[in-house]
Amino acid sequence: MKIIKKNIIITGSSSGIGKALKEYYQNLGNTVIGISRTNDDYLCDVSDKAAMSKVFDEIKQKYGKIDILVNCAGFGLSGAIELIDQERIQKEYDVNVLGTIYATQLALPLMENEGKIINISSACALFPLPFRAFYCSSKAAVSMLSDCLRMELSKTKIQVTAICPCDIKTNFTKNRVKSYETNERYGLAIQKSAEKIDSREDKRMSLEKAIKIMTKIINKKKLKPQYVMGARNKFLYHLAKFFPKSWLLKVETKMFYVEK
Repeated sequence: MKIIKKNIIITGSSSGIGKALKEYYQNLGNTVIGISRTNDDYLCDVSDKAAMSKVFDEIKQKYGKIDILVNCAGFGLSGAIELIDQERIQKEYDVNVLGTIYATQLALPLMENEGKIINISSACALFPLPFRAFYCSSKAAVSMLSDCLRMELSKTKIQVTAICPCDIKTNFTKNRVKSYETNERYGLAIQKSAEKIDSREDKRMSLEKAIKIMTKIINKKKLKPQYVMGARNKFLYHLAKFFPKSWLLKVETKMFYVEK
């Protein structure tokens, strides 16, 4: 069987999941174009629309068309909604949400009928966490954008999906922007809750296993709207459909809100 090589753009491919995906597809002989702020083929902040436009103009001149876009750029932010400063909030949504939008807007004109747009969302898009509101909501926005885009492109052969990874052993936790600013309302809960979640590092999925699952999804001939990674997340996601949201919030608060 003839293997058709692809032109693939991956944002956020200088580290973590993005870097591993880039290496996987390059090893198969595909042309993989990475866009990141540092150490990549094109150095660019995905939230800078003007700069991204210049990058995509160069990509168009050099490669002509795009077969697959993987929106992987993003970062985590933890802290209390009440206390995190505006600049950090703005940057979270700029990168995670607007970065996804800009790359998609610029890639679509270069896509032919059988293109794919892969948005890397998160299990946090499905399950709310205390003191992770801006990350959870930004990834929920990415998932909703994927659904809407899938509908808008339904008369074409361009496919769209959102992949919701579980916790994976990368530098993502280390690189998360943490705001431990607190007051009498929260006490030590902000820091202690973050430390509990971060302490689960040894229980996270290996990067190698995660990439095997994700590439199997991306390589599918027909994509579903969404893929949830991790057996526990899949179970909880389906279980949550049968219980009131109030119950889910109580359970997650008990699990992840730590005061001492």
